Amino acid sequence: MTTKEVLAQGGIEKIGLVGSFLKLTLPNGEKKILEKDIPEHTAGIEFILNTLVSPEYGAIKSLDEINAVGHRMVHGGERFSESVLLNKEVLDAFIACNDLAPLHNPANLKGVNAVSAILPNVPQVGVFDTAFHQTMPDYAYMYAIPYELYEKYGVRRYGFHGTSHRYVSQRVCEFLGVDPKGKKIITCHIGNGGSISAIKDGKCIDTSMGLTPLEGLVMGTRSGDIDAGAVTFIMEKEGLNATGISNLLNKKSGVLGVSGVSSDMRELEAAVAAGNPKAILAEKMYFYRIKKYIGAYAAALGGVDIILFTGGVGENQANCRSEVCEGLEFMGVKIDLEKNKVRGEEAIISADDSKVTVAVIPTDEELMIASDTLAILNK
Repeated sequence: MTTKEVLAQGGIEKIGLVGSFLKLTLPNGEKKILEKDIPEHTAGIEFILNTLVSPEYGAIKSLDEINAVGHRMVHGGERFSESVLLNKEVLDAFIACNDLAPLHNPANLKGVNAVSAILPNVPQVGVFDTAFHQTMPDYAYMYAIPYELYEKYGVRRYGFHGTSHRYVSQRVCEFLGVDPKGKKIITCHIGNGGSISAIKDGKCIDTSMGLTPLEGLVMGTRSGDIDAGAVTFIMEKEGLNATGISNLLNKKSGVLGVSGVSSDMRELEAAVAAGNPKAILAEKMYFYRIKKYIGAYAAALGGVDIILFTGGVGENQANCRSEVCEGLEFMGVKIDLEKNKVRGEEAIISADDSKVTVAVIPTDEELMIASDTLAILNK
């Protein structure tokens, strides 16, 4: 951890399905696919650990070298505002949040249990996607629905991508050599899923995702903001139940739903270049929603000092950044088109005479998880 260099990187895909595999990146950048039947999470963790100590692909000599394991945990509800050492009490509180993230939380828990089974004496740390946003004031996180729904079910804005927003908002201040205190920052995590946060004095005061990751920006397959009346209207017209409408809004909407082409921005770009009118519309909607949130958060912050882009699209797609910033000159935002050609590296892309600094900061959630794990271990 002293050098912060990545010794091993990879993940398992298609657990429990035919053709499951471990995809790893070797220190020289070469990618390897190791196919193996992986029926469930414990077998997957075991395969990862065996690969870590293998003579061919290993990064360590023995599992005894593992001092701790850090986990990305998706939904910590209101209970967790920072990373914690995982024990029975913490895990019970985490399980209580399952309703709020039925797809992610049970899967996160399987990872924790699998590590416990194989490395029973190694401490584990949970880093929550929702934690960074717990500093939002109540008027920003509450929905204007009967208050007892918040008391009974915890219905409120929680926000996600918190580990990424926390990392980039800290990193951009280091990169620019400024103190987060007194700074107003808008962080744009733009990828297949996307969210924007308003950060004042290093603390989140608002974020675009809500109770679930469905709210906010137009995303790869998610609709983002939509009139709740439109939702009930579609349910009636299409004869959909709660699962059906959730599936439509989460998996069949967004860029994919409008364009009919793909949820992948690279494929959408190709369709736009070919003159596909629905692809052109989808891209305009995608960029416009980001711009609208930046304007809203500049108002919420009472101005803005730094706007930063991160995430797969935010880091790599120059035209996304230039289209989003175009028209924001009245706010003091001016992009340098030459500097904006950058891909996937830290850079200032605003013009020298821009009042607002616009930057690209690649996110590093893994480093954040490792740093938190180390900090908790040293407590």
